Amino acid sequence: MVAFGLLAVGLVALVVGAEMLVRGASRLAAAAGVSSLAIGLTVVAYGTSAPEVAVSVNAALHDQADIALGNVVGSNTCNVLLILGISAIAAPLAVSSQLVRIDVPLMIAVSLGVVGLAYDGVLGWGDGCLLLLGAAAYTVLQLVLAKRDSSPVDPEAPKVSVMASILLVAFGLATLVLGSRWMVDGAVRIAEAWGVSQLVIGLTIVAIGTSLPELVTSLVASLRGERDIAVGNIVGSNLFNLTAVLGAAAFASPAGLPISAEALRFDLPVMVGVSVVCLPIFFTGMTINRWEGALLLAYYVAYVAYLVLESQRHHAAVALGDALRWFVLPMTALVLVTLAMKELRRRP
Repeated sequence: MVAFGLLAVGLVALVVGAEMLVRGASRLAAAAGVSSLAIGLTVVAYGTSAPEVAVSVNAALHDQADIALGNVVGSNTCNVLLILGISAIAAPLAVSSQLVRIDVPLMIAVSLGVVGLAYDGVLGWGDGCLLLLGAAAYTVLQLVLAKRDSSPVDPEAPKVSVMASILLVAFGLATLVLGSRWMVDGAVRIAEAWGVSQLVIGLTIVAIGTSLPELVTSLVASLRGERDIAVGNIVGSNLFNLTAVLGAAAFASPAGLPISAEALRFDLPVMVGVSVVCLPIFFTGMTINRWEGALLLAYYVAYVAYLVLESQRHHAAVALGDALRWFVLPMTALVLVTLAMKELRRRP
């Protein structure tokens, strides 16, 4: 009963926190004369990834490497498939050209880089330092791009208090972190009572729980018309998870983060594939349409179903995995690439 109470209270806190965060972020962008995309890729993205930092570093310090890694890998998969899917179903999302040219290719490159670093079976102290340096470099890049694309503040526009906007963002983030912590605590208690493994808990319940700030923030931003914040939040969060969160966890772990064979065989490649699929979806019409959102959401349902069936050693997991691997995913890739090529030919 306590676990379900934590889930309910956490959900309310998430909704309230997301509303404050989106409102404060949009006001901050207007007051500073920078784009909503820049705010979404940095302030909002880093802020909504705070639960991932807390969970993964704490798990690494307590020798729970599967939860530390599963949280990051599962969160990135959840961010694209579940969160972008739901947000696009709620309202089609416009995609900035910067995302297609810079940020999504960087997300793909960093995802591949993490797989390369993990290939020897451990993410050590040196790997953590390298990833943390990548987080710093990406932040500097965003500051440079924001400065280059900044526009002068309209003197006739209504005055917006920068300090009030910052406080609204801070209160929103704090409420999101508390809400996600309560929801994760409740969900993990329920999962442990059902006998689910640590890796599956990290990939699903903990990943979804720590991604709830991104989910509610992107959904609220989408419904409020702040669609640059909605999409930028997801891409920025994924890059922050891969560099800062995973880097901090590897740096903090005394013996490094051991990478299981199962994660190398299935979960990390899925994360890379999910990152790659963003390019054709974002590129076609520079919009994420409702049918594309529904497709992403359907894939997330199939992914979670596979993880649950596999954890229970159910025979249906093999059939579902084979169907996804040999039929559904190749056909989807073919359709998306074909649409992207048509879009490329149409453009001057």
